[in-house]
Amino acid sequence: MKMPETARYTALVAKNAKQAANDMSKVLQMEIETEEQKVQQLAVRQGNDFGLFSREFMKRHGLHLLGTTTTWFFLDISFYSQNLFQKDIFSAVGWIPKPATMNAIEEVYKISRAQTLIALCGTVPGYWFTVAFIDIIGRFTIQVMGFAMMTVFMLALAIPYHHWTVKGNHIGFVAMYALTFFFANFGPNSTTFIVPAEIFPARLRSTCHGISAASGKAGAIIGAFGFLYAAQSKDPAKRDYGYPAGIGVRNALFVLAACNLVGLGFTFLVPESNGKSLEEMSRENEEDEEYGGGGGGVRTVPAMTPPV
Repeated sequence: MKMPETARYTALVAKNAKQAANDMSKVLQMEIETEEQKVQQLAVRQGNDFGLFSREFMKRHGLHLLGTTTTWFFLDISFYSQNLFQKDIFSAVGWIPKPATMNAIEEVYKISRAQTLIALCGTVPGYWFTVAFIDIIGRFTIQVMGFAMMTVFMLALAIPYHHWTVKGNHIGFVAMYALTFFFANFGPNSTTFIVPAEIFPARLRSTCHGISAASGKAGAIIGAFGFLYAAQSKDPAKRDYGYPAGIGVRNALFVLAACNLVGLGFTFLVPESNGKSLEEMSRENEEDEEYGGGGGGVRTVPAMTPPV
């Protein structure tokens, strides 16, 4: 209830520049003056601008929306599969015992210990690396690198899978499994959430971000249910009671590697937003000729909306 609306929405969509400046003054704890003329010019353009289902939106941002939805979709298939079924994968390689050999308390303890180790060595450091480097190397580079390294380490788990399971090389398997989580979070699991909030016009930003997020949750559902069935062994003695035969954990890892590779390809539809204002990314400052002509048009961001 205390959180103010974003200044861009208040100024450009609600067309209340004074309130936007007041809100930003409170947030930034500094006095901000409203540049009424610039805000009104941008607001006029917003009012006559394109809608979500218009040709103009498809021309300007159609590929961007396709990129943000598909990358989030394929990431979540892979990420949620890995997260939710760690215990099954760890049991398959023999790092933790089969559930039938433990009582409930032992099972909870050993699974929690294994997942905590993965989180401390991979998941949490990956997030902090993103925080440290996202404004240095950019969103695009982090996402490409993340998808690429996730693909590499997933293949490194899948191709010599029998080496990990038969010889019981748990340390090597766990190290590479942790690295897939590290590069997921120092990669697309962070950037797929950030980028849709930066590249679309103010009045469509939440909608496009919501569409992208919904696509990601669709991928999460597929990953959660699909991997459960796909990872089942063809050998009845090795698969969970009541489940049909699947393709096995090894082949399921190949599928997840393919999802990461497809996500890598669709990343090239998403523009780099590092160091650019939200207006520049959403192309709301274009067509200056209509507002003064040549280089004298509206090219600067209003003072109460500082660049990213």
